[in-house]
Amino acid sequence: MNHFLDVRTFGAKGDGKQKDTVAIQTAIDTASRHGGGTIVLSGGIFLSGSLYLKSNIHLYIDVSATLLASNNIEDYGTDTHYNRYRNEPELDRCFIYGEDAENIILSGNGRIDGNAEAFPNHNSIYRPMMMRFLRCRNIHMEGLRLLQSAAWTTAFLDSAYIWIRGIRISNDKRYNGDGLDFDGCRHVYISDCYIKGTDDNLCLQASSKEYPVEDIHISNCEFRSICAAIRIGLKSIGSISGVVISNCTMHNVWREGVKIECTEGGNISDLAIRGLVMKNVSRPIFVLLNNRFEPEGLGSSVELEQMPAIGTLKNLLISDIIITDGEEMKEVHYRFEKDIMGRPEFQGIRFDAEEHHPIEGVIMKDIIYTAIGGVRRQDIPEEYPKVLDKLLYPDEVSAENYYPDWSRAAFMDIRNVTGLILDNICLKNIDQDEREKVILENCVVTKKNIVEW
Repeated sequence: MNHFLDVRTFGAKGDGKQKDTVAIQTAIDTASRHGGGTIVLSGGIFLSGSLYLKSNIHLYIDVSATLLASNNIEDYGTDTHYNRYRNEPELDRCFIYGEDAENIILSGNGRIDGNAEAFPNHNSIYRPMMMRFLRCRNIHMEGLRLLQSAAWTTAFLDSAYIWIRGIRISNDKRYNGDGLDFDGCRHVYISDCYIKGTDDNLCLQASSKEYPVEDIHISNCEFRSICAAIRIGLKSIGSISGVVISNCTMHNVWREGVKIECTEGGNISDLAIRGLVMKNVSRPIFVLLNNRFEPEGLGSSVELEQMPAIGTLKNLLISDIIITDGEEMKEVHYRFEKDIMGRPEFQGIRFDAEEHHPIEGVIMKDIIYTAIGGVRRQDIPEEYPKVLDKLLYPDEVSAENYYPDWSRAAFMDIRNVTGLILDNICLKNIDQDEREKVILENCVVTKKNIVEW
């Protein structure tokens, strides 16, 4: 351990033209044979294909260095596990990979560049993720700039004891520009990060019952996204619990600020969300309990084999939130000039569930919400669909994640929630809005204190 190996001593050129894959991997393998060590990249642009990290390896990228992903998909291994979304096998490959390893460090103030523009969304089947870790323990990541990943920036799978601090992630060139994704992970600590992307900034997911998601800490981060800032669930076969999100800002998020979806028969519970400031966020809070199985759709885990029974979603504390819309929120927002992500009719806080499977135990308090408003009744359809049990009504239209794409309330539409407390909620429209301000339908409300400015 504590061996320092400069990749140039293994033949790396660092000129950004010649591939340094062999030199970097040889340095990693050499350190591994001697119990571990620090692999140093400095003073250049190091072009590489897939790299395989191992136990007790510290990959240090100096501020003077860039680790640049190869533009040739053949330089990426086919043995780096798979993407767990059923319909996205084109994301199976990745740049930096670790499997069944422990004590991995990635640090420095240098750059890892995913070379996204080399992998177009169309006319190219494969786009590598930047990093993937499978069944790893004790991972530390600090200080790095992770830029322009061709697909997800990171995927931590079935792993535990993960510390991520002071990371800057920026993706704006390609779809699937997720920031930090955790599936089946425990004991995760994320702080002081800046994440900007074309998809969900940070995801917590549970693809199996074997690896529960628990003891997750997210604090002091800034989120900017064309899609959602923080997403919990969707992939939710197993359980997600013990999550604390605090002291974060969200700016120009065209879908949801915090999105919570229990859709695959699992259980999501015991979430504390507090101390958030949101500026121009279409749906500040979105919570959904339903069931779905769409083999060709985004919502189905590879591990899901049939329509599940509806799971449970309970014990949510949401407090100390400031939500403010600016003039920007009068506009329709797109992703890559095609997909509509947000518009005035879409905005508002939403909770929803199938009526016989309510969300249980929700406290929302100390919230100031200033919404742009300006929606006329004629701008939205009259009929608002229910959330259906798809085991009973597989072919009928049901409310879900992306449907309906309008909100029937100007601020809050809360349906099928028991044990609901709304306390010290302050609401204000900038422009007159003809919709009802707050809709509570089929809810058991134990306290309601809402003030309109």
